[in-house]
Amino acid sequence: MRIEQIKYALKNVIHRKTRSVLTILSILIGIAAIFALISFGKGIQSYMDVLADEAGADKLFIQAKGFGLPGSDSNFYISREDIEFVEKIKGVNEISGMYMNPAQIKFKEKIKYSYMVGYDTKKFEFVFESFNTAILSGRELKKDEQNKVLLGYNYQMPEKIFKKPLTLGETIEINGEDFDVVGFIEEVGNPADDSNVYVTEEAFESLYPDNKDKFGYVMASSDKSISPKDLAEKIEEKLRKRRDQKEGEEDFSVESFEDLLETFGTFIDVINGILILISLISVVVASVNVMNTMYTAVLERTREIGVMKAIGAKNSDIIFIFVFESGTLGLIGGTLGILLGYFISSTGGKFAAISGYSSLYPIFPLSLIIGCLLFSTIIGAVSGILPAIQASKLKPVDALRYE
Repeated sequence: MRIEQIKYALKNVIHRKTRSVLTILSILIGIAAIFALISFGKGIQSYMDVLADEAGADKLFIQAKGFGLPGSDSNFYISREDIEFVEKIKGVNEISGMYMNPAQIKFKEKIKYSYMVGYDTKKFEFVFESFNTAILSGRELKKDEQNKVLLGYNYQMPEKIFKKPLTLGETIEINGEDFDVVGFIEEVGNPADDSNVYVTEEAFESLYPDNKDKFGYVMASSDKSISPKDLAEKIEEKLRKRRDQKEGEEDFSVESFEDLLETFGTFIDVINGILILISLISVVVASVNVMNTMYTAVLERTREIGVMKAIGAKNSDIIFIFVFESGTLGLIGGTLGILLGYFISSTGGKFAAISGYSSLYPIFPLSLIIGCLLFSTIIGAVSGILPAIQASKLKPVDALRYE
C-alpha cells in the first residue's frame, strides 16, 4: 500500500513541474549557502589546527602597539634591553626580536612596495617555525651578510609581484641597494607574508640605522614549567613594571599563540554565525514556500482526496502522501543545494589560492553532506505536515462535491 502512495506522491511532484521547481529552488538557495559557509568554516578550523600543531602551541608574541602603522609614533617599539629582560624571566625557553619596515623593491625597472624583515640568523629555525614556514629553495642567510636576501613565496611566481618570476642568483634593488637572491620561503598562505623580503639584522640596521635595536615584534616560547597563557600574563606584568606603565595603558601587547587563535576563531565564528543566520532565514522562507505549495496542492486535489477516502484511504494515508511529497521536494532541493554549494566552495577556494590566500580552502566532510540532506528533507517534510493534516480532515462527501 505504501509503495502505491509513494508512486502517487512522486507523480504529483513530476506533473506539477513549475510549482515543484520554484519550491525546490527556494530550498536549494538556502542549503547551498549553508553548505558553502560551513565548508569554508571547516577549512579555516583545519588550517588553525595545523598552525597550532606545526607552529607550536608554546609560542607567544610581544608586539609594540601601533608599530608600523602609518603616522605611528617612533617610540612604539620593543628594545633589545626589553628582550634581554624578558629572556631572564623564569619560564621563557627561547626569544627573538624581529625588525620590520616598509621597503621599496625594484626589479628590471619595475617598483613594488612590501615589508622588509630583519631577523637574527642564529634564530632562523625558531623565527620561521613561528610563521609555520621554512626554506623552499636555496639557503639560509649567514650572519653579517649585507647584500643577500630571502624572498617570500610570491616572488618566484609569475604575475604575483613582478611579471617575470625571480630565480636564485638574480639581483633586486631594495631601498636603492642591490641584493642577491639566495633563497625562497615556503608559502605561508596570505599575500602579505608571502610578499615579505628577509635580510639579516645587520643588513636591516645598515638600511635603517635609526631603527637599530627597535623591534616591532618579538617571538618567544615557554618551557614545560608554565603554560604559554600564564607566561604571557607574567611577561606583561613584569614588562609593564619595567616600562613604568599602568595596567590597561601599556604601549605593548603580549599574547600566546592560543590567544591569537581563539581571537581569530571568535571573529570567524561571529562572521559565520551572521552569514548562516541569513542563510537560515532563506531556509525559513523556503519552508513557507513548501507549506504554501502543499496548501495549494490540497485545494487542487480536493476531489482526488475525496475519491481516495471514499475507496478506503485512512487519514494516516493522506498525511503520509502529502508529507512524503513535501519531504521529497526538500530532499531534491537539498541535493541540488549541496551540488551548488560544492561548486561555489570549490571555485571560491581556487580563486582564494590564485589570489594568494591558500589558507582559505573548503573541506567537505561526509557529516556535512548527510547533515544538509537530512536538514532539507526534514524542513520539507515538517512544512508539509499542516497542509497534510488539513487534507486528512476532509470529509469524502464534501471533497467530492468540491468544484
